[in-house]
Amino acid sequence: MPIAETIFEPRVGGHVYDRGVDGSECRWARVLAYEPPNRLLLSWDISPRWQIETNPDRTSEWEVRFTAETDSRTRVEIEHRNLERHGEGWEGVRFGVDGDQGWPLYLRRFQDLFASKVT
Repeated sequence: MPIAETIFEPRVGGHVYDRGVDGSECRWARVLAYEPPNRLLLSWDISPRWQIETNPDRTSEWEVRFTAETDSRTRVEIEHRNLERHGEGWEGVRFGVDGDQGWPLYLRRFQDLFASKVT
């Protein structure tokens, strides 16, 4: 199903989820730490079979750090760690998020989301 939008709930306990053009929702991350303007820590709740993982012990995590370099430039660093928690086939998760439909796609979506919040 094509994705209409990606939603970010900015609070600990919130989620990141995709809403399909048909209105369906896929919650694929939980907000573990929310420390604006410097840091965001989320779970990666997608298994090596690209299905939602409901067991938190079998999810990885990704941290996003924001560092102001100038008044108009911010460095964004992402660390996706603990991939081995996904169990057998975890290497497929690493390769999947590395491609065009992985981190590059979601970084563009987050950039668009946050750019729309700037006045």
